[in-house]
Amino acid sequence: MLTQTQQVDLTLHHLKERALAEYSPKQRATVEASEDWKQFDRRLNEHFPKLMHELDNVYNDNEAVLPMLEQLIAQAWQSYSQRDKSLKAIDAARENDPDWILSNKQVGGVCYVDLFAGDLKGLKAKIPYFQELGLTYLHMMPLFKCPEGKSDGGYAVSSYRDVNPALGTIDDLRDVIAALHEAGISAVVDFIFNHTSNEHEWAKRCAAGDPLFDNFYYIFPDRWMPDQYDRTLREIFPDQHPGGFSQLEDGRWVWTTFNSFQWDLNYSNPWVFRAMAGEMMFLANLGVDILRMDAVAFIWKQMGTDCENLPQAHALIRAFNAVMRIAAPAVFFKSEAIVHPDQVVQYIGQDECQIGYNPLQMALLWNTLATREVNLLHQALSYRHNLPDHTAWVNYVRSHDDIGWTFADEDAWQFGIHGYDHRQFLNRFFVNHFDGSFARGVPFQYNPNTGDCRVSGTAAALAGLAQHDPHAVDRIKLLYSIALSTGGLPLIYLGDEVGTLNDDDWSNDRNKSDDSRWAHRPRYNAELYEQRHDPSTAAGQIYQGLRHMIDIRQNNPRLNGGRLVTFNTNNKHIIGYIRNNALLAFGNFSEHPQTISAHTLQAMPARAKDLISGETVALNQDLVLRPYQVMWLEIA
Repeated sequence: MLTQTQQVDLTLHHLKERALAEYSPKQRATVEASEDWKQFDRRLNEHFPKLMHELDNVYNDNEAVLPMLEQLIAQAWQSYSQRDKSLKAIDAARENDPDWILSNKQVGGVCYVDLFAGDLKGLKAKIPYFQELGLTYLHMMPLFKCPEGKSDGGYAVSSYRDVNPALGTIDDLRDVIAALHEAGISAVVDFIFNHTSNEHEWAKRCAAGDPLFDNFYYIFPDRWMPDQYDRTLREIFPDQHPGGFSQLEDGRWVWTTFNSFQWDLNYSNPWVFRAMAGEMMFLANLGVDILRMDAVAFIWKQMGTDCENLPQAHALIRAFNAVMRIAAPAVFFKSEAIVHPDQVVQYIGQDECQIGYNPLQMALLWNTLATREVNLLHQALSYRHNLPDHTAWVNYVRSHDDIGWTFADEDAWQFGIHGYDHRQFLNRFFVNHFDGSFARGVPFQYNPNTGDCRVSGTAAALAGLAQHDPHAVDRIKLLYSIALSTGGLPLIYLGDEVGTLNDDDWSNDRNKSDDSRWAHRPRYNAELYEQRHDPSTAAGQIYQGLRHMIDIRQNNPRLNGGRLVTFNTNNKHIIGYIRNNALLAFGNFSEHPQTISAHTLQAMPARAKDLISGETVALNQDLVLRPYQVMWLEIA
């Protein structure tokens, strides 16, 4: 009886033979002697056992796995052999330096192509601005072909190989990515792999009964099975889409976690994995550097569960990762998991998603602004911040999505904070239903029965700029200082750096009126960007403040890497942490001056240079921070 290792070796040998079977003996000899094959063969030998292991975790003895793998490995070889020489050079560099993403040089930006630049050609013209700002990473929000009208902001993909015609063509995208690379900027796109739009070819062919696409989606003849699943599923968008299923015109029901036009893929069918891996390799060969893995928690379904964060979901992502390590190792994954903090971190690993959104830090930044108390933020930085080696947080102040209060109730309870009641307070505060609030957010998915909701709003609107609050600019700079200095990759939602306010016209568009997140997805405001160098304007103060911090970050190795140690300031309004035993950061979350006592600072040097102000400050006496002031102090 063969050992497991022998079985893997035998399978691998068979798959290599199948991948080379299309060549004549003379061609095969040439291929096997080529540098491309040698590199591919090395990576295949290294990563295939992992791929096989993860697929076994998902599919067990499914007889379709071997023929699926025959096609997958042959496709991976064809993809790598056709990969541009410049991309292969990046492959090699990132294999040798998996921590490239943790460099202090890295600063990210995110935008919708149409809203920020009109189309892809317009985005290419913005590259000099991205360089001016200091970006090394650009996330282009969903830009693939999608249904006209409602498309969940582009997250209902009709083709992964065609760009939305309003933005340009796939060749335009390839041109933009090449130009970004020339400018030293990594290209990031969304990989929506939990679902497609109902207009995708796979969906049409599956619904029509095409045997090649049988079981690509969850389609049921009646409500019996959907009713069984619905008992344990939570509603994601209850306002516009109650339940987890939608009825087709012919009476059948299809699984639609998010919207009726977004059909969930059925990964219990191994051919779905192969099909999605093929789309992933196509995007990799366009030059995409990072794939934002959308809705990672939802990709595996199991009766009697909430169908979120199941072990098979992790195994599938690790299997996709193994495919990338074989066919395009320059490509990294970014997880999007807005779930319990214990579950968020489970998606982040060198063999899964190398980087991941930090929704807890994001939510707690706003919580700390509202409460003026750093307790929950300090706790999160102390116990939930540091990640495994070669991985990084993506730290952000806000995103295209709503703000949900994703702290763990058990964490809050350590401070006597009741989770439900506190979330109700935060919702009221940030939608201006609380006396003294400076925020002007908009409710998202408000549930009148429970009072629950999430919050929409740009950073400027939530920080008080809409009503000209005198502290609004400093609040924005404080929030982004945390993202820029806590370790990992900081991400700026473009428009925030000049104080763009909410789009008040979102509700007048019938395709957006039921989704308040469009309030914080405003168009490029040319007037604000023209003011960015004028320090007499709010736009100029915010931009110059962020640009100054970015410049410090990119020129100071004290901000390299991803780990930190918290520093207890003994002042409930001031957050403190130390980076690389060399930089001490403070941030005052109060609208009043706050003091750190000399006793608290007694282990620090007597004097230290503040990189933000350029001044040398005394640490052997009480240290006073102005309202919302930030300090980055060199202590070694």
